[in-house]
Amino acid sequence: MNAQEIRSAYIKFFEGRGHSAIPRALLVPQNDPTTLFTGSGMQPLISYLLGEEHPSGQRLVDSQTCLRAQDIEEVGDNRHTTFFEMLGNWSLGSYFKSEQLPWFFEFLTDVVGLDPVKLYVTCFIGDQSYDIAKDVDSANIWEELFRSKGIEAGQVEIGSEENGYRVGMQEGRIFYYDASKNWWCRAGKINLMPEGEPGGPDSEVFYRFYERDHDENEKLKYGDFCHPNCDCGQFLEIGNSVFMEYLKTDTGFSKLPKQNVDFGGGLERIAAAALNEQDVFKVSILWPIVEKLEDLSGKNYASHTESMRVIADHLRAATVLAVDGIVPSNKEQGYVMRRLMRRAIRFAFELGVEQNLCAELVPIITSLYQDSFPEINDSKDRVIDILIKEEKVFRQTLRKGLGVFNSITASGKNITGQDIFKLYDTYGFPLELSKEEAYKNGVEIDANSDAEFDRLMEEQRDRSRTATKGEFKGGLGGQTMQHKKYHTATHLMYQALRQTLGDHVIQHGSNINEERLRFDFSHPEKMTSEQIKHVEDIVNEQIDKDLKVTWEEHPTNEAINDLHALGAFGDRYGAVVKVYRMQAENEEQPFSFEICGGPHVDHTSQLSEDGKRFKIIKEESSSAGIRRIKAVLQ
Repeated sequence: MNAQEIRSAYIKFFEGRGHSAIPRALLVPQNDPTTLFTGSGMQPLISYLLGEEHPSGQRLVDSQTCLRAQDIEEVGDNRHTTFFEMLGNWSLGSYFKSEQLPWFFEFLTDVVGLDPVKLYVTCFIGDQSYDIAKDVDSANIWEELFRSKGIEAGQVEIGSEENGYRVGMQEGRIFYYDASKNWWCRAGKINLMPEGEPGGPDSEVFYRFYERDHDENEKLKYGDFCHPNCDCGQFLEIGNSVFMEYLKTDTGFSKLPKQNVDFGGGLERIAAAALNEQDVFKVSILWPIVEKLEDLSGKNYASHTESMRVIADHLRAATVLAVDGIVPSNKEQGYVMRRLMRRAIRFAFELGVEQNLCAELVPIITSLYQDSFPEINDSKDRVIDILIKEEKVFRQTLRKGLGVFNSITASGKNITGQDIFKLYDTYGFPLELSKEEAYKNGVEIDANSDAEFDRLMEEQRDRSRTATKGEFKGGLGGQTMQHKKYHTATHLMYQALRQTLGDHVIQHGSNINEERLRFDFSHPEKMTSEQIKHVEDIVNEQIDKDLKVTWEEHPTNEAINDLHALGAFGDRYGAVVKVYRMQAENEEQPFSFEICGGPHVDHTSQLSEDGKRFKIIKEESSSAGIRRIKAVLQ
C-alpha cells in the first residue's frame, strides 16, 4: 500500500469501528498561544481531551498535517522531516487500552500487511516519585496479540535510553522504558509539565528493518547493545498510543474525569515500513518531488541525497503553510516559513537549479494531496504566486552575496569563519560555495574558519530553538478563566469590527493567552483612531449589557449557509459544529453568532469584573491585506 492508500484505509478502518472522520486543522493553531505550529495530532483536540464535548462524538479519526520547526537541522537523514502527517484516532471517554492496542495491531498486520515478526513495542515502567504505576496492562495485551500470531513476546525492563545500550534487548519484544521515553505530554518531560497540562503513559510500536551488526565501529557510535530506541537505524517508530488519564496539579497528578485515548501514527513512517524501506523519502507523498528534482537538476538522488531531501521536505512544508494562510516574513510563523524556503533554495543552488524551483515543484506537491486534502490543490495558483515572490527576492540576495564576497576578499585578507557565516546567514551562501569562490579567486581561508563557523551556527540554532519551541506559560492555553474572558472578548471584537469596517472583515487567526488577545483580520488599510475607539465602545457596551453566552450544535452547511454563523478564514469543519450565541435577554437577535470550539464565560459582564474595560493597545499590519489587533482587559 502507498501512503495515500494507507491514509484512506486508516480512516475507513476506524469509521467501521464507530469513529467520525474530522477534517485536518490548520498548521497554525487557533487560540493556542503555547506554540507557533500544530506539532501533533492531539493539539487541536486538547479542550476535548480535557472534558469538553466534541460535536462529532466520543470517537474521532483524522489525518492531521503537522510541522515541527525544531527539526529543521535534522532534515537530511533518512527519517526526519519538518512537515509530516499524523494519523490519529481518539477516544473521549469511550474506550481504552483493551480496544486501542488490538485495533492498531490489526490495522498494521491485517490491513497494511506488515509482518508481525518485525514489530516491537514499548510500555511505561512507572514513576514512584509521582505515584504512577507500571503499565502492565498494556504489556499483557501486547503479549496476547503477538501470541495470536504465533509469536512468544518476552517482556524486558530497560528504564532509561542510556541503560538500553548497556542491557540490550535480551531477546525480548515488549520493553518497559521510563518517563523520558514512554510518557507523553506537550512539555516533553514529566517534570516540566505545568499545572493544568494533560498527559499519560504511552505504548509505542517500532518496525525493525534489520539486525544491527555488533562490530566495534557500531559500538563506538551507538553503544554496546541495541534496543528499540537506538538511533542506529534498524528501528523506526511508527505509532504511539497515549493513554491520556492524568492532569498535572500543584501537588502532583490527579486523574482526568474520563480516560482518553490519543493515538498518533506517522503516515510517512508507516508507508516506509510497508515498503520495508528505511528512507521515508521513498514513499509516495515525497518521492515524486525527488524525481522532479532529479529531472530539473540532471543529478541523481543517490549522489545528492541530503540536498534533495532538504528541498523536498522544506518546500512541502512551505507549500502547506501558504495554503493555511502564512506568508514569508521576519516574524513568528512567517520567519520559519522564510527560513524553510531559503534553505531549500540554497540546496537547490548546490544542485545547479538556479531558477523556477517553486514554479516546477509546487504543482507536484499539491497534486499529491488532491484526493484527501482538496484545499491544498485548490490553492495551487495562490501558493505558487507567494512562493515565487520569495524565491525571486532571495535569489537577488544571493547575487548580492557575491558582491559582498568580492568586497571581503578585495583587500587580499584571508576569509574568516565569521565572514563565511555572514555570507551564509545573511546572503544564503552555502558553506561550500564560499570555499569554492575563495579557491577560484586564490583567497586564503583561515585555518580555524570551520570551528568558528560551527560555533556561530550553533549559536544561531540556539536562537532558533528558543524562537520556535513554544512556551507553556500559565499551563495549557485556553483553559483558565482569564483565557475564557479573552476568548469571549475576541468574539465581541470580531462582530464590532464588522459593524465598524464592513462585512469584508474575516478572521485570519487568533492567539490568546492570559495577558491579552491577538486577532488577525482582512482589511486593506490601517484603522483610524476613530475606528479603533468605535470598536472599543461597541465591545464595552456589549459587556455592560451582560449578554448570555450559550452554544448549540448545528449541521455545518446549515450553520454557515442558512444561519450565517461567522467563522475563520481557512478553517475546515466536520459534519456538525458548535455555534456560540451571545445575546441580551431583551433582544431578538444575537450580537455574536460564531462557530467555535470554546471555551467562554457564561455572561459577558464577567469581562468587566474589578472595573476592567476592553482596550485595543496595538493595530498593525500582519501581512498584505491582513491587519493585526492586540487588546487587553484593563
